[in-house]
Amino acid sequence: MQLRAEQLDSHLKGTLAPLYVLHGDEPLLVIEAADSIRTAARARGFTEREVLVVTQYFKWSALAEAAGNMSLFGGDKLIDLRLPTGKPGRDGGDVLTRFAASPPAGTVTLITLPQMDWKAQKSAWFGALSATGVVMELNAPPLDRLPDWLAARLARQQQSADRDALEFMATHVEGNLLAANQEVMKLGLLHPPGRLTLEQVRNAVMDVARYDVEDLRQALLAGDAARASRLLDGLRAEGVAAPLVLWIIVAELRTLAIARAEMDAGRSADEALATARIFGARQSPYRRALARLSSGATRTALMQAARLDRMIKGVARGDVWDEFLQIALRVCAR
Repeated sequence: MQLRAEQLDSHLKGTLAPLYVLHGDEPLLVIEAADSIRTAARARGFTEREVLVVTQYFKWSALAEAAGNMSLFGGDKLIDLRLPTGKPGRDGGDVLTRFAASPPAGTVTLITLPQMDWKAQKSAWFGALSATGVVMELNAPPLDRLPDWLAARLARQQQSADRDALEFMATHVEGNLLAANQEVMKLGLLHPPGRLTLEQVRNAVMDVARYDVEDLRQALLAGDAARASRLLDGLRAEGVAAPLVLWIIVAELRTLAIARAEMDAGRSADEALATARIFGARQSPYRRALARLSSGATRTALMQAARLDRMIKGVARGDVWDEFLQIALRVCAR
């Protein structure tokens, strides 16, 4: 059973599942969900708790021992199993598969994992856990949904804010959900319940955003020049290596150039993107990019990228990050 983060509180008011699996790329959301499950279990009489952390020398027999080692005088037990790597190995995978097939009575098992990619989610052991228990994938909301996430957090402390204030907050905490939550809590300490103005938010919220080259790739495909510019400034400030940024940009430019050439030759967008090895749901942002970019624009951007490569290597003169901005603006032009 798959469960979304916003459904957890309602779910925990009912009968607890024997098994919960949490994974995702946002530690704050995983921690909060795990805390909620532990609190609900404790309130239902699962007063014992045993924490198992899978390390290099972990013995998987400990899981069966934890399930069988029930206190004579205590209540039911919560088994808190943590796999920091998300890779149980062959032995661990077999144990988890058998464990999921027959969860021990009188226990609730909470398993926390890092973000699991599609390949890991297709594994036999993860499939067995999913078939038996409740699975929650807890990822950070993308930038376009971050204002709504912030609004929901403000509502918990009886506060609200106009959309422009929420968007201002979002751009200043992007990629750093833990800091975003701290900024929301700070607003609760600084101001009473009620509606917050943009000025109040501006005065309180620090710029704690973290930037990633993947965010830049998405901004370029979306044609969001303002965000691409902001991301480049952030990547530069964080000391991200210029060759890595260039590699991301060139990879996308080559993909777009291949697909654009195929479309100019009369092929459909589906055929063109398949030739560029872009399939399924991944095609959507590329379609939008191809709708605004001509073959000439992609070729010119690639020529700029070649010049930028020489600048990074020290054989051409110029400001590397200014050149990045010029390429980004060309790719985002409408």
